[in-house]
Amino acid sequence: MQRTVQDVMTRDVVVAHESTPFHELVELLRRHRVNALPVVDDACHVLGIVCESDLVLKEVQTLKGPCDPQELTSRHRLERAKAAATTAAQVMTAPVVTLYPEELVADAARRLHAWKLDQLPVVDRAGVLIGIVSRGDVLKVFLRSDEEIRFELLDDIARRLLRLPADRLRVQVEGGVVTLAGQVERRSRSIALVKLAGLVDGVVAVRDQLTFEQDDLAEVWPRRPRHRGDLAAGQPGFRPAGPPPACPSYGGVTVNGRIMSLSSCSTMWQWCT
Repeated sequence: MQRTVQDVMTRDVVVAHESTPFHELVELLRRHRVNALPVVDDACHVLGIVCESDLVLKEVQTLKGPCDPQELTSRHRLERAKAAATTAAQVMTAPVVTLYPEELVADAARRLHAWKLDQLPVVDRAGVLIGIVSRGDVLKVFLRSDEEIRFELLDDIARRLLRLPADRLRVQVEGGVVTLAGQVERRSRSIALVKLAGLVDGVVAVRDQLTFEQDDLAEVWPRRPRHRGDLAAGQPGFRPAGPPPACPSYGGVTVNGRIMSLSSCSTMWQWCT
């Protein structure tokens, strides 16, 4: 089971208001040992966020002196405005990137990386602040025990989702590194198990030592005729040259709610819980 933002977020959030003075912002960061403050209104709707990187611009001397306005980029103008700020409203970044509590921790990690942020406010559907997620919070998923990870792999994925016989599988987990061994009936199920194991929270890496009895992926397309003119379009066995159009890379796994699917160039399997 993949953890969601609400499983790892910090619920007791230190906040600022638009009128909060610069010196008080610095004091709040120091006192509570945080590096960002969501800025909210009286109804706790998130208006923006103040980070240490915003406040430290006050000490950049090159942002204080005279300059030619025509030589300034939009980024430099923004930084100079923040360097001259005296309140949270003037120094905050807005609009702010946020998360919903039901989103996956993996989504939070991708958003933090994409926007080069250290933390993200968590809001409900009305935009009201209910928590905050930092990079450290995202790493909490790797605190799961090896036994907990192994149980999820065997019980939830192998047995319930893929309906694989547990007595034919050997699953070892050490320090979050999963080793999958044993024999399954079809190659497609082997690929699915490896892909899905990599999506389990807390898994650092997956080592594939599985074997299979039947390569069902190699049997999907019939052998191509030696000469393209041997078969016409519409006749049994006809296949145009080249791969099927818009063909996804084989083995890709998509997780959407309770449906997990394994796609290849020729077929798609779906296992529903």
